[in-house]
Amino acid sequence: MQKSPLGYAIVGMLAIGAITIVYWVISAMDTPDTGSLSSYARGEMSGFGTMDAPPAQPNVVYAIPDNGELRLSDYRGKVILVNFWATWCAPCVEEMPALDRLQGELGGEDFEVVTISLDRSMDDAAAFYERMGLANLPLIHDPSFASMAQSGARGLPLSVLYDRNGMEIGRLPAPAHWDSEDAMDLIRAAIRFH
Repeated sequence: MQKSPLGYAIVGMLAIGAITIVYWVISAMDTPDTGSLSSYARGEMSGFGTMDAPPAQPNVVYAIPDNGELRLSDYRGKVILVNFWATWCAPCVEEMPALDRLQGELGGEDFEVVTISLDRSMDDAAAFYERMGLANLPLIHDPSFASMAQSGARGLPLSVLYDRNGMEIGRLPAPAHWDSEDAMDLIRAAIRFH
């Protein structure tokens, strides 16, 4: 029995459709989401998201111990997680040990946790670090309190992930378990893709 031209056309369209579906599936598996990291914002990190028009990285001169100064631009070449916090902020205080463990685990040549205190004085933050035994986090203070406005923060804590060029990758405007596997996966992906 011979097939009609319509039969050949239907078989041909089904074959093309099947090949197209297979191509889409393979392409989706081979192409990681390197922009927003949305596929890594799950579980503990489900609140991590991007803004349509994120503000520029704050251009603030921060105080560090021994009368030193620092800018976030000093971290160019590294992915950084900037955490704005204060000792009077209970959720901030709660997440600091996890941030310390994250820095201890992943901090180094490619990544740093940068914690910026918005306390009245650096002494308040220093006393808190000592009391809590935080050994891995830098002691950085914003004496001008300009970080809040420049970062677009509506409250504390705020954690913003920046790429190696100081461009915002995404943010989490809430406390988090930064030493969880979900957080580690998100940070590792940011280091790999950014």
